[in-house]
Order: sequence, then C-alpha cells, then structure tokens
Amino acid sequence: MSIFIGNLSYEVTEKELQSVFAEYGSVKRVNIPTDRETGRVRGFAFVEMESATEEDKAITALDGAEWMGRALKVNQAKPRENNNNRESFGNRQSRRY
Repeated sequence: MSIFIGNLSYEVTEKELQSVFAEYGSVKRVNIPTDRETGRVRGFAFVEMESATEEDKAITALDGAEWMGRALKVNQAKPRENNNNRESFGNRQSRRY
C-alpha cells in the first residue's frame, strides 16, 4: 500500500516529508513527483511505510492537518489507471493538414 499526500507546499523536500511521517512508523520510501519541463514540485507526493497499520495511523492523523501553510489531503493511493482515451501513435487515423 502507498499513501497519497495532496495539497503540498511547492517548497517541500523528501527529508521534511519523511520526518513528518516517521512520527507514525518506519518510512520505506518517499516520492515527490516534479514537472518534466520546469523541475518544480507538482504539489503532491507518495509515501510508503513498513506496515499497513502505520500507514493507517498516518492517514488518520494527517488528513486535513495544516502543514507548511496548507491543509493536507492524505489517503490511500489508488492504483494508476490505464488511460484508454488517449490516441496511441499506431491507432491514429491519417490526418490531412
């Protein structure tokens, strides 16, 4: 299981996020996605902890909590969905320009 953290400050670091979640158990991994073009933090992150019990405690304690001037959105991360609405290169019909 993984935890999704939304509404993060754009100045957040992995070390700061790990420190906050370490209060609820052992943190295995922190991932803060960045924008491909600008390299800027995108305002959300994912945290994995050693056990589901620790993750549940962190979610309960931190969802809605104010941190770095923002109210955090903390919940169980949902699996990434395949986006079948996108046209793949091979499936496009010829277009005239």
